[in-house]
Amino acid sequence: MRSLCCILLSIIVLTSCGTSLQLNRPSESTPASSQVRLLIFSRTTGFRHASIPDGIASIKQIAAAQQVAVDATEDASTFTPANLMRYRAIIFLSTSGNVLDAAQKAAFEGYIRAGGGYVGIHSASDTEYNWPWYGQLVGAYFKSHPSRLQLAHLTVEERHHPSTAKLPRSWTRVDEWYNFRSNPRSHVHVLLTIDETSYQGGEMNGDHPISWYHTFDGGRAWYTAMGHTSASFAEPLFRAHLWGGILYAAGLPS
Repeated sequence: MRSLCCILLSIIVLTSCGTSLQLNRPSESTPASSQVRLLIFSRTTGFRHASIPDGIASIKQIAAAQQVAVDATEDASTFTPANLMRYRAIIFLSTSGNVLDAAQKAAFEGYIRAGGGYVGIHSASDTEYNWPWYGQLVGAYFKSHPSRLQLAHLTVEERHHPSTAKLPRSWTRVDEWYNFRSNPRSHVHVLLTIDETSYQGGEMNGDHPISWYHTFDGGRAWYTAMGHTSASFAEPLFRAHLWGGILYAAGLPS
């Protein structure tokens, strides 16, 4: 009799635990993306791009359609360990100059090492030249650009990435085309290159990556050198490119 009571008691306990665990699971009817938050960081201490507000608005618009929440700030004090862990990806939108102090840098490094995501847009590569870890994260530092906007031809090198899947193999558009202090190809996956014969001012000796991604120090990093103009953020193909990069960095399905 005692054995029977023990068996019945075990069944009751297991059933109760199973019910409790089930109640604590997210509802299957709730989109996973509704739990996702992104942070746009656009502080500048160097050149400031007039396109920043349009970039913020564009990302927020795309994200809202996917039920993804977006916060935007230029307040570096938000870079604390606890606050950064609220976000699936941190987007450096045309940042420039030195934007974080030592404690904020440490918090961001810890966030990436914990598996966080980084998105760098345009002059994110013109940021924190004296922070070698950041230089490795972004992939390459900005060096120079031609004196004017130009039409140029881009080639998709990797078509099966979320940020290039919707692009034509050959893509022609207008932007401010960056040259970099080094070629990142040896340590990143190059997504797009620019044909230096299609415009004036290219200085990468014919191998000119313009967008790439890689895993770094435990996290995911994606960068595009494009996005100088406000018009960029209204272009359907550029928006698809940008959102695909954000999905990659945030570890979200495309």
